[in-house]
Amino acid sequence: MAALKSIRATGHRTIEAVWRLGLATRFLGATLLQSGLSWRRFQLIVKEIFSNGVLSLLIISVAGTFVGMVLGLQGYETLKRYGSEAALGSLVALSLVRELGPVLAALLFAGRAGSAMTTEIGLMKATEQIAAMEMMAVRPVARVIAPRFWAGVISMPLLAAIFSAMGVFGGYLVGVVLIGVDAGSFWSQMQSAVDVRDDILNGLIKSFVFGVVVTLIALFEGFDAPPTAAGVSGATTRTVVESSLAILMLDFILTAFMFRGA
Repeated sequence: MAALKSIRATGHRTIEAVWRLGLATRFLGATLLQSGLSWRRFQLIVKEIFSNGVLSLLIISVAGTFVGMVLGLQGYETLKRYGSEAALGSLVALSLVRELGPVLAALLFAGRAGSAMTTEIGLMKATEQIAAMEMMAVRPVARVIAPRFWAGVISMPLLAAIFSAMGVFGGYLVGVVLIGVDAGSFWSQMQSAVDVRDDILNGLIKSFVFGVVVTLIALFEGFDAPPTAAGVSGATTRTVVESSLAILMLDFILTAFMFRGA
């Protein structure tokens, strides 16, 4: 009997997950179809870029700098064993541009901007602002969801690029200024090792995909949240958890495709 209940519960959770996935896909389709109003009133997108992108610059910049400093310190200690200290610049840059920049920036974006979007949309639903828009013949998806979606998609690659740039700066501070690695070797090795197409472009593609997924999860969870305090709180928690897992899973899949032949 216990085994039967376990099987029934597993089947119920699986059906619910598939149903929610289909609902999220329909939600994405409606957002894309109703995005014309947002682009005609571009100031709506600019406002959300400021709220979700510009206001995330501080945590992105500080985190990127310290991640680069740690990479510089750990990388120097590792390369010194093999007499390759001059390759510190390429190690720091490739680690950031290929992996750490897009992934860590997306995780920070999900924790800061994603949770804020979910909470904001959930509270608008709980206070019946969404219903009021529908009563006034204003489409909530076009007015509320689409501007935030495109703001997240635009902001994420820019934040990832800033994270990587600040990380390289942090690696320079530790490797060149503090430890004493030759500055010319640091920059020249970096320039020769980092390829625009294979490294920088692939990193930007990753960050773009992460921006789409994180923003979609955040908006869908907020729009689908029960209109209660507990419902909004649970939706915010699910946004952070689901976004983090999606980022790590997609990072593996994208890396397998992008660098398989490298």
